[in-house]
Amino acid sequence: MVDLTLLAIVAAPALLLGLACAAAVRLTSPGGVFFRQERIGMGGRPFQVWKFRTMVAGDNPIFPDASRITPVGRVLRRLSLDELPQLLNVAVGDMSIVGPRPTLAYQVERYDEFQRRRLAVRPGLTGLAQVNGRNSLTWARRIEFDVEYTETQSPSLDLRIVLQTVGTMLSGEGVEGHPEGDPLAETHTPDGPEAVPDRARGDRSGETG
Repeated sequence: MVDLTLLAIVAAPALLLGLACAAAVRLTSPGGVFFRQERIGMGGRPFQVWKFRTMVAGDNPIFPDASRITPVGRVLRRLSLDELPQLLNVAVGDMSIVGPRPTLAYQVERYDEFQRRRLAVRPGLTGLAQVNGRNSLTWARRIEFDVEYTETQSPSLDLRIVLQTVGTMLSGEGVEGHPEGDPLAETHTPDGPEAVPDRARGDRSGETG
């Protein structure tokens, strides 16, 4: 009910802002407006997450070089507006406004028993990890915040996270980078240089978070 109420409140402005973002993506670089990728949701169920495309069209790595990001994409990422289409995921029940960010299947396969507890709730547009460092945190630390959220979830906590998210978006804090060498983010197998399976890459890889 909280998700649906918030959706009803933001629907009109989100639609207008989304149309402006879509036009900017379409008019400034060749390729589709949207990026879709399989992510893992509550209970380990896979679903397709939606974003505005922020990278050049083509087969991009999961953790891309900055040169692959378009000028408009940099702005969308800086303000987290690339995540706006995920309101559609919220509308159909795959995601909530607040919750752990949905991750890729190959990362979930590496979870230990403690880390799998983050799958007990719907993934969210924003969460406790996103207002405490975002991409500057290691994956293990982010998951600790996610599990903390599953154990302390409440309407008051959700409201606090939503309000803090506004400040985080405006400041751009933690939006850049993923720690290098992080075992949960590493895209090669521990036993060799093979890349992660194609199913972890979605329609086009390179857009994580």
